[in-house]
Amino acid sequence: MSLDAKNSLFDTGLRRLEALPVIGPLLASVSRMERATLAVLGFIAVAFYVFVKVADEVVEGDTGRLDRDLILALRNPADPSDPLGPPWLEEMMRDFTAMGGTGVLTLLTILVVLFLLMTRKRHSALLVAFSVAGGTALSQLLKWGFDRPRPDFVPHGMSVYSQSFPSGHAMLSAVVYLTLGALLARTQARTRVKVYLLGAAAALTVIVGVSRIYLGVHWPTDVLGGWALGAAWAFSCWLLMVWLQRRGEVEGESAMPTYGDAD
Repeated sequence: MSLDAKNSLFDTGLRRLEALPVIGPLLASVSRMERATLAVLGFIAVAFYVFVKVADEVVEGDTGRLDRDLILALRNPADPSDPLGPPWLEEMMRDFTAMGGTGVLTLLTILVVLFLLMTRKRHSALLVAFSVAGGTALSQLLKWGFDRPRPDFVPHGMSVYSQSFPSGHAMLSAVVYLTLGALLARTQARTRVKVYLLGAAAALTVIVGVSRIYLGVHWPTDVLGGWALGAAWAFSCWLLMVWLQRRGEVEGESAMPTYGDAD
């Protein structure tokens, strides 16, 4: 089905809902932007709920067997110290996991903040820096609070230095990539481009998390909790940016200078 056909089908369904006695007047009074805001709020609530649920199961120790079985499923049954696949796959997983490392994400954030400053979007730059710094601090506080040990029945595919839950790589890759994906999506008018940008950001986040499990440095529930909390934090910061833009306290999309503008 083409994009125009999908939009037409959506509009038809929306008109039918607006014709209903009670729901219709409510929908008519809500703008498209407000509907999008409600959808994002719903996503944030679900993501926070998933994190709380996973954290509760981890604290009670109910995920131990499932976590262990999932890690072993990615290992050679005859030798649990050997991850499935050829040596190049393990090396590729180390490359993927580096995309969620502190050094890479810090460098990427600095480059984006500098770009926003160069394009006269100072308040947006501040919000991006706040989103990443706040997510990092939250991740560390939760790690210290839960103090969950790393998997110890398989060799780690790389060095680790902190506690296990939630996965910092999974959480911070969600915070950084989803925040930047949402920021870039707001500069595009075409829906398919917005979907591509957010999809690419989500794919990077998933790849980083899966690599942590494959390398044996995190329990699967560490990664799931990191994904959920990171996504909730990223979209909460995005929603804050949109709200401040509507109040005129943060530069909007129109504030981006066009190519050829004088410095």
